[in-house]
Amino acid sequence: MKITFTNKAIAKLLETVNNEQDCYVKLKYDTEGCGCTVSGIASLWIVKDIDDEDLRIKTNFLPVYVEKSEWIFFDEDMKIDFHESAHTYMLMSPQQVLNPRMSCVVK
Repeated sequence: MKITFTNKAIAKLLETVNNEQDCYVKLKYDTEGCGCTVSGIASLWIVKDIDDEDLRIKTNFLPVYVEKSEWIFFDEDMKIDFHESAHTYMLMSPQQVLNPRMSCVVK
């Protein structure tokens, strides 16, 4: 799995990460409030710790981690962009848009 961040996404994520110390970026398939485990949405989480089973994703920026059990919900080659007008990130792949309004949450 690979993620490419656009320059806009890197600049915006740096603002968030620079406000936190010793943190990690996780790509999360969040199912809370969605009804079932296959009805989730992708989001970025800024966390203090990662789990032993979290897998590291190659990127052109900071390392991103994903839970092993959530790996199947994402595509092999993805891109993260930031949209100023919506103040959200967008997660896409060559096959689809996985989340056009992806949030970044400090946990």
